[in-house]
Formats: sequence, C-alpha cells, structure tokens
Amino acid sequence: MIEVEGLTKRYGEKTAVDGLSFAVEPGVVTGFLGPNGSGKSTTMRMIIGLDEPTSGKAMVNGRCYRDFPAPLCEVGALLEARSVHTGRSAANHLLALAQTHGIPRRRVDEVIDLVGLREVARKRVGGFSLGMGQRLGIASALLGDPSIMILDEPVNGLDPEGIRWIRNLLKGLAAEGKTVFVSSHLMSEMALTAEHLIVIGRGRLIADTSVADFIHGASANTVKVRSPQASQLRELLVSVDVTVTASAPDILEVTGLTSEQIGRTAAENDIVLYELTPQQASLEEAFMDLTRDSVEYQADAPTAKAATGASS
Repeated sequence: MIEVEGLTKRYGEKTAVDGLSFAVEPGVVTGFLGPNGSGKSTTMRMIIGLDEPTSGKAMVNGRCYRDFPAPLCEVGALLEARSVHTGRSAANHLLALAQTHGIPRRRVDEVIDLVGLREVARKRVGGFSLGMGQRLGIASALLGDPSIMILDEPVNGLDPEGIRWIRNLLKGLAAEGKTVFVSSHLMSEMALTAEHLIVIGRGRLIADTSVADFIHGASANTVKVRSPQASQLRELLVSVDVTVTASAPDILEVTGLTSEQIGRTAAENDIVLYELTPQQASLEEAFMDLTRDSVEYQADAPTAKAATGASS
C-alpha cells in the first residue's frame, strides 16, 4: 500500500507538488493522471526517496522507502527506463541489481523471459530500441518480486503487442494482490487497464475515484435515438428542460431525459424505435474536461495555414 499525506515539493519559488494526500490500495491497478508539469513524476520520485519532500510524507507498506534493507523486494519502480549503463548487456545489468539484494541468478533469467528479452539478453543496452529499453526497465522493477509497483509511462515506445502485454501484466499483478500505481498519457489504454484513478493538476489533487465514476461524472445526460418517426418523436420530447438535436433524418440526440423516459413516450404514441443508447464520455474527454484549468503548457490551436505548412 502507498500512503501520501500532505506531500509538498518546492523548487525555489515554484511549487511542483502542493499538499497531496491519497492512498493507493492493493489489488487494483491505480492510474496516475495529470497534464504535463502537473507533478506526477515528482510525486513518484518522492515516494521512492529520490526527491526529499519540502513537507509531508510518503509511506510504502507503512515505512519510508529508504528504511527498507532490501527496497527492490518491497517496491519495483520504473521512472526512467534509459538510466542504464549503455555498455552493459541486459543480463549483466539485471545481475548487478540482483547481487545488491541477494536475489538468485535464476530470478534474473525468469524476468528476462517474462519481459521477452531472451534473444537480446547478451546484447549491449546502448543498442536497444526505446521499446526494448522499456522492457528492461520493467524487468528491473519486477526483479525482487515486490508487493508494490510504481511505473511512470511504462507503455512508451512499445508496439501494440507490447502494450497489450504490459496491460495484461499489470492486471495480473493486481489480481495477485499487489499494489500497482501507473502513470500514462494514453487515455485509451488507461481506460482498459486501470480501475481507480488519482488525478492531479498543478501539483494538487483533482480526483480520487474509480474510472467508472470519473467518466460518469463527466458524461452529459444524452441519449441517442434512432427512429423512422424521428420528427414526430422530437415534437413530443422537446421542452424547456429537454434539448433535442437531429443529427440525421432518423437520428436524435436527446439531453435531459433518460432512456426509460424516452422509451415510455415512444411506446405511448406508437412510435417505432430502432436504437436507444445512452451516450457516455470517453476517459480522454472526461480528463480533458476536468483538467482544462490545470494545463500548464498549452499550445494555440493551429490555423489552416500553419497546419498545411502554407506560406504567404
């Protein structure tokens, strides 16, 4: 379990993390979301003792990370996959880590196979692709078979097969009762992987909730209706509190009524329905809506000329 209480980090006059408090429970994959510059990486670094908090504390399994005699066996972390001696092979890198904690050589072989690096295990890391480097970083995090996993953008550089692999790996670790805390900017992937979310912006907590509740809170009460009698149904539904938009001759988007209310009205008036579908926001839409005021680095919308590279 990870417990963060009043965690604050300042660099001079800049506050990177501002009074964060949350807990990451075992048994579920918890996603850590926030715009660029929101303080995610700094928070993760403080959890594993790489940065000292200005105030507050971060505990893992009830202790400070630095107090563990064999930290790799408690917390597996991937914060910067490329922080590896480029002249070493993948196998030698993992073996060196293992020897600092008394981890047997057979475990090195196990994690090499687990992450799919057997064919390149003897090659120098300096020649690895980004995806191979990510797999090595994940192997390092898994080496001590820890109860807590902290991964910062683990899918960076992975191909579709690799992304599916890491998704299944994280879910499997959580199913074993491990604490899994993972950040990502890929909202579509986070929606498939995480069950719970911690969302921050400008170093402050914005949301601590389930993925389902996070999306539901951002979803408008809109229902898609398809009917050959759409115009007739529209006249029956529209009112001061109900908005009905025709997106096609036979399709309506109704805001302000539930599917049950629309279906009842249609049945009472002998109107045929081909579709009655509540519309739900995606995780990306929910995230963009909730963090709109917390984006620190925001580009201007490109003009047509800029987008096409045209010049005057």
